[in-house]
Amino acid sequence: MMPEPVAMIVLVLLALAIVLAVVRVVLGPTAGDSAVAGDLIFFAFIGAVAVFGVLFSIDAVLDIILVAAILGFLSILSLARLLQGSRR
Repeated sequence: MMPEPVAMIVLVLLALAIVLAVVRVVLGPTAGDSAVAGDLIFFAFIGAVAVFGVLFSIDAVLDIILVAAILGFLSILSLARLLQGSRR
């Protein structure tokens, strides 16, 4: 069980990371910057879900987080391949 003040601090920091990443998505000079910021938004959201799962003692959250993390990893690999083009 996580103490509630710690959970709130973590959630505020994750929200701040999401806001800064959204700014990078909007202002990013290259597609790679926007892709990395989008990935950060995704994984910060997964972190927030994990904090809520620990805070409210929900057992199924771990399975959801594992599946989402695998999908996020595969999506960023696919995006990197797309941005790289025909170069290897």
